[in-house]
Amino acid sequence: MTDKNFNPGKGFIFSKHVPEELSHFDRVFDVFKDLLTHTSGDIEEAFDWLDMLDQEYDIFSDEYTLQDFEEDLKKRGYIKEKDPEEGNTGSGKGKNILTPKLEAALREYALDQIFGKLKKNGAGNHRTNKTGIGDERDGENRSFQYGDDLAAVNMTESLKNAQINNGISDLRLTEEDLIVEETKHKAQMSTVLMIDISHSMILYGEDRITPAKKVAMALVELIKRKYPKDSIDIIVFGNEAWPIKIKDLPYLKVGPYHTNTVAGLELAMDILRRKRNTNKQIFMITDGKPSCIQLPSGEFYMNSFGLDEKIVNQCFNRAAQARKLKIPITTFMIAQDPYLRQFVEEFTAQNKGKAFLTGLSGLGQMIFEDYEKNRIRRI
Repeated sequence: MTDKNFNPGKGFIFSKHVPEELSHFDRVFDVFKDLLTHTSGDIEEAFDWLDMLDQEYDIFSDEYTLQDFEEDLKKRGYIKEKDPEEGNTGSGKGKNILTPKLEAALREYALDQIFGKLKKNGAGNHRTNKTGIGDERDGENRSFQYGDDLAAVNMTESLKNAQINNGISDLRLTEEDLIVEETKHKAQMSTVLMIDISHSMILYGEDRITPAKKVAMALVELIKRKYPKDSIDIIVFGNEAWPIKIKDLPYLKVGPYHTNTVAGLELAMDILRRKRNTNKQIFMITDGKPSCIQLPSGEFYMNSFGLDEKIVNQCFNRAAQARKLKIPITTFMIAQDPYLRQFVEEFTAQNKGKAFLTGLSGLGQMIFEDYEKNRIRRI
């Protein structure tokens, strides 16, 4: 690799590129961001893990200590000391809390880990095959029509027409000469991401909630960078379902819950009904079969054994309801339970949606591939 500089007298001068070494802070910061995701935003616990890793792998030195790293985090605006008058923020148990800057850094780190580094480009939207008065150049030309955007006029082809119609000696550009490029509509997408936070997400010593959090943070960052006109809402479901804010994703924890898939689907559809754009979808990350519903009386009916017909039939009804609303559901199964597979196959058939049977490592790529393919209906 070489670097080049322009010298007015000698032109371009090339020199050998010497890559910059990572600073002490940057080298530790990546490890720290990973630990924060695992500890659900508990900074003091992440520091404890760093201290343990240091004892085994010599992360720090006399030149740069854990205390130096903590001070750098404060100076750079990534953490701050908790104001005692603020009360419990839910952002960790120690004296330090995450700032919005660090929450954003965690989303960006998750995206880079799962999907590689993406360059931020223009407006970026999902494509449809419908041509007409749209946003994206299609490569096809047609005659100008009243109401066309003048920005879509192909000046080269229009001047060529003017030469043919009027001759070079009397070159005039009239409305009849104008040629415009066909454009494709850029469709907006509204997505609800459902995350299972039932107890099974940490059963048998397997951490399934951390990969799910990383995917959620990465998906948010992807949409912000490449599809800023899109919307994404995050909901979690255990015994009940509720929405969470994007900034709260790093702090997400599993609870002592069953799996009320019905409540999650109902909330997701309620959110999407309020969205004005045509294209809507639900992504559901789960590792267990539905095991809970709420009865009209308000009590919970729970059954963790097998597939309870009373519970799964309500799930199938919601899947069919979403299909009528033209909301496809994509289910990402992160377990190999035969009961789960049996349920998801029938659930997907009711919705005419899509299902992926995936391990934890491939979860992010599968969600992004599905999102970018944007299985949207034509307007």
